[in-house]
Amino acid sequence: MSTVLIIDDEEGIRDVLSRILEDEGYRVFVAEDGIDGLQIAGSNRIDLVFLDVWLPNMGGIDVLKELRNAHPDVEVVVISGHANIDLAVKAVKLGAYDFLEKPLGIDRVTTVAKNALAFETLKRENRLLKNRLVHQDQIVGESRAFADVIALIDQSARSDSRVLIVGENGTGKELVAREIHRRSDRSTGPFVEVNCAAIPDTLLESELFGHEKGAFTSAVNQRRGKFETADGGTIFLDEIGDMSLSAQAKVLRVIQEMRFERVGGDSPIEVDVRVIAATNRDLRALVDRGGFREDLFFRLNVIPIEVPPLRDRTDDIPLLAEHFLNEFRRGDQPVRTMTPDAVDLLREYHWPGNVRELKNLFERISIMSDEELLTREAVQTFLGEREEEERADPLVEAFDGMGLTEARDSFEKRYLEQKLRENGFNVSRTATELGIYPSNLHAKIRKYGIQVER
Repeated sequence: MSTVLIIDDEEGIRDVLSRILEDEGYRVFVAEDGIDGLQIAGSNRIDLVFLDVWLPNMGGIDVLKELRNAHPDVEVVVISGHANIDLAVKAVKLGAYDFLEKPLGIDRVTTVAKNALAFETLKRENRLLKNRLVHQDQIVGESRAFADVIALIDQSARSDSRVLIVGENGTGKELVAREIHRRSDRSTGPFVEVNCAAIPDTLLESELFGHEKGAFTSAVNQRRGKFETADGGTIFLDEIGDMSLSAQAKVLRVIQEMRFERVGGDSPIEVDVRVIAATNRDLRALVDRGGFREDLFFRLNVIPIEVPPLRDRTDDIPLLAEHFLNEFRRGDQPVRTMTPDAVDLLREYHWPGNVRELKNLFERISIMSDEELLTREAVQTFLGEREEEERADPLVEAFDGMGLTEARDSFEKRYLEQKLRENGFNVSRTATELGIYPSNLHAKIRKYGIQVER
C-alpha cells in the first residue's frame, strides 16, 4: 500500500484530500505545518507528499527543500491558491513533481497522485537496474598483472585526457572504458559506444555526426550522431583499428576541434566529449604500413592502457569465477561453489577467448547444470576441454564443411581483404608485401568482388 503525507494548515483541505486518497486505497498521514510534516516523513515510509506552499512556522518552499535533501526519492505535489501560483512554479523548478490549484477537484487529485507514484516507482526500478548493471559490469581482479590496469583507470579517470585501450578480444576493454567513465567527473553524463568495425564506411559519418532531413535518400528525419549524443559525457570508439582511412581523417578533425556539421548540414555543432578508443590490433604496426593515420594515433594514445589476456592473470580466475557464479544465479538458487581441482582446471586452460569465454562458460553452467558443487569433471564437461593433440586447429574449423576449392578461395579472399585493409587499400603496396604483381592482385580483387575503399 502506497503512503501519502498531506501537509496543509487548512483542516478542510486535509479532510477532503484524506477522504479522496483513502478511497483510492492509499494510507494517509496528515500534518498541519511543515515541522510536523518533516517529523512524520522522518519516522515513516512516505511515497508521496501533498504540500501547501503557504504554511505557518516554516514555509512550503523551505519544507520542499528539506524533503528533497532528506528524502530525494519522495515525490512532492504542491498545493497553491491562485495568489500563490508564482510560488508553485518556483516549487516545481526546485523539484516538485506538479502543483494543484485550489479548489481541488477529485479527478485531478487522483490522476496526479497515480502519475506521481508511478513516476516514483519507475525511478526506483531504474535505480535498481542501474545498480545491478554496475555490479555485473564491475572490474574484477587483484592479480599483479592486472594491478597496473587498475592504477591507470584510477589515474586517468581524474582527467579528460584521451585513452587508448589495447588488448586481445574478450579481455574486457569495454569494461575498462566504462569504469574510467564511472569514476570520472562525467559519470552523470552519457557513455556512448561505437563499434567502428560493425558500421559500413558509407554510413559511419552519419552514425558519428548525424544527418539532416533530406541529406540522402533514406534520410527522412533529422538524426543526432553519436558525438552529439555523448555531449557532456564519454564516447567509446571500439575497434578503432578497423576504421577506414577516410573515416579516420574526419574523426581526427572532430577530436581536434570538438566541432562538426551533420551530414547535409552547414551549421557547426560544438560538443564537450571525452574520447576513449580501443583496439585488438597493433596500431603502431598499422601506422608503419600506412593502414592507420599517425596523427590520429598520437591524438588517441595520450594514456595507453594494455589489458592483459586471461592466461597472464590466472590468479584472478577464482575471483572471476565467483563473480560470474553470483551473476548468473537464478532466483533463490543456492550459491554454487567449486572444488579446488575444478579451479585448478580453469587455471590450466589456455582461454583463447579470455574473460568473455570464462563468462560464457559460467552462463552455460548456470543454465544446464543443477549441481551446487562443481567438480573438475563437471567443469571439464562444459568447458569441452580435450587433450592438445585431439583439439581441432581453429583455422581448419573456420572452413569446416567446405570443399578444398571453396575453402582455398574463402581463405584467399579473407586474407587479401585483411592485407588490403592493413595497407590502406593501396594495391601496389599490398602486392609488394604479398610478393605478387599488382595486375595479379587486381584480377583477384575482381574475382572475389572485394570492395576497395578509396
